[in-house]
Amino acid sequence: MKRYSARSDENQPAIVAALRKAGAFVRVCSDVGRGFPDLFVAHQGRALLIEIKNPAKPIADQRLKPDQVEFHAQCAMHGVTVHVVYSPDGALAVLGL
Repeated sequence: MKRYSARSDENQPAIVAALRKAGAFVRVCSDVGRGFPDLFVAHQGRALLIEIKNPAKPIADQRLKPDQVEFHAQCAMHGVTVHVVYSPDGALAVLGL
């Protein structure tokens, strides 16, 4: 698998802050690579994986990278959803808030 440079979207700090303010435990995983999502989130007995995309970027840059597509597919085969969010409101919606 190709390794893309570890980087975070500009909207990541606001999303992380919103999740933490809502009482979630958030671990930033942007540097893990190999398609692993940007965030691991634990909230009210649930573990969630969240991929952050920045809607301010061109559409081509918002698409999942090949490693991400593969990771999401492997998770789905085991009943796990990787949530893709674009904003703090989108992240809170994943929590059901």
